[in-house]
Amino acid sequence: MKLNRNSLKQEDFWRRAGFEIPGFDLQQMLNNTYKSPIWIHFGAGNIFRSLIAALQQKLLEQGKTDRGIIAVAPNDSVIIDRIYKPSDNLTILIHLLPDGSLENKIIASVSESLVCNTDQSADWQRLVEVFCKPSLQMASFTVTEKGYGLTDISGELLDNVKEDIQNGPEKPQTLMAKIASLLYCRYKAGEQPIAMVSMDNCSHNGDILKSSVKTLAARWVQNGFADKGYLYYIDNPEKVTFPCTMVDKITPRPSESVEKMLKELNIEDTKISCTAKNSHIALFVNAERPQYLVIEDKFPNGRPPLEEAGVLFTDKETVDKVEKMKVTTCLNPLHTALAVFGCLLGYKLIADEMEDEQLEKLVEKIGYSEGMPVVVNPGIIDPKEFIEEVLKQRLPNPFIPDTPQRIACDTSQKIPVRFGETIKTYYNHPTLDVKSLTYIPLVIAGWCRYLMGVDDQGNEMALSPDPMLDELKNFVINVKLGNPDSVGDSLKPLLSNERIFGMNLYHAGLGSKIEGFFKEMIADRNAVREVLKLYV
Repeated sequence: MKLNRNSLKQEDFWRRAGFEIPGFDLQQMLNNTYKSPIWIHFGAGNIFRSLIAALQQKLLEQGKTDRGIIAVAPNDSVIIDRIYKPSDNLTILIHLLPDGSLENKIIASVSESLVCNTDQSADWQRLVEVFCKPSLQMASFTVTEKGYGLTDISGELLDNVKEDIQNGPEKPQTLMAKIASLLYCRYKAGEQPIAMVSMDNCSHNGDILKSSVKTLAARWVQNGFADKGYLYYIDNPEKVTFPCTMVDKITPRPSESVEKMLKELNIEDTKISCTAKNSHIALFVNAERPQYLVIEDKFPNGRPPLEEAGVLFTDKETVDKVEKMKVTTCLNPLHTALAVFGCLLGYKLIADEMEDEQLEKLVEKIGYSEGMPVVVNPGIIDPKEFIEEVLKQRLPNPFIPDTPQRIACDTSQKIPVRFGETIKTYYNHPTLDVKSLTYIPLVIAGWCRYLMGVDDQGNEMALSPDPMLDELKNFVINVKLGNPDSVGDSLKPLLSNERIFGMNLYHAGLGSKIEGFFKEMIADRNAVREVLKLYV
């Protein structure tokens, strides 16, 4: 059985196979959304399919909305061509429960799928049309931290961003320029209100999105490509808002065991494929069931009643507290620690790392000993309960096929928030001593060791994709395993880089400590393991 709208009519097949099928009028949703869209989402990957699209489906099934979401691939058409189009934009969602059981559901809330590329003229024209619709309430984003970036490691504008500034909004290349261009179309269509909602795991994500869009808009106004009123439009909260959010749901790459299970159920075309950008995609998405989405409630054109689907709406200050709790203390730093050391120690599953005595203790120390003292309770989620769920239920779930190699992607973009914020808080705290930190500096030293591309056994190790990888590897290019003296001053330019760590780590009193840990980790083969035994 192929997954498409026609096959959904075979309800007995899907129910016998253990699937929950959509409980709403699909054709009516398609018609309504095409005519009067309310929600468009950029970033058509697994977190969108497993969380965001599923939330809207819940509203559709409750009769709380009659429209779906338009899904947009930010740059290329691979996921649209391979996954969305063949399945009529349907997704199989598999929740992997800790007891080994599965919850299977077909998600049908995506009305159409487009590619955000001016070279694909039909899709781009449809995007312009959607952005000019008065009915559009929100554009949301899951494009990862690097999707918002305009500059390189030194703070210089990227070459393609410079081209977008010079060429204006007509043929944008970078994602942020495309968004600025589409928002300019909405401005010219009558200054219609809209919420631009980043749902990525980065601190103050809404502010980052606004900063990138406004930077491009200001340059276009300066160069005569856009009206000065466009800047006033972006800055007017009655017209355009950039709410901050906190999103949390572990959604690893598709699992081969799930692929096999679906094949045994006679569901076709479930093969996992890897894109040129090393993204693993499939007809299905597998994920944990726990999920959180907290959103600053600033929607000048209204919004779907997502609180009925479990979303927490609140003010910006509370979102900031929840985000800091999760991203800087209770989950993301633990994930990055497991990613770095998991790669070095040859692990292939995060859950297996939680069976490792030193690694389990390491993440407990980072969370409880160094993180919790600077956590502010946001009120709507209890930090102690949250981290307890993370350490005792979520990370150890053996049926979540999440890998340290996946989590290690784009680490340079994550470290300023996941560790830098805690370091800055300690540094500025009236009673806490930043120099007392041990486990966070140990992870940073581990990341430097990881950048050598050599595992703890001395074997060559593939490094996960990172936009700064080439620059970062140069810092350790002359460091030799077994020769701590080869380190010299090679780490100083890296550890003093405020763009990577949020502050100069030498000014914080941690630079030399990290260098010391690093030298111990390169003393010989198996030195990483010995360092963990010694300090953890």
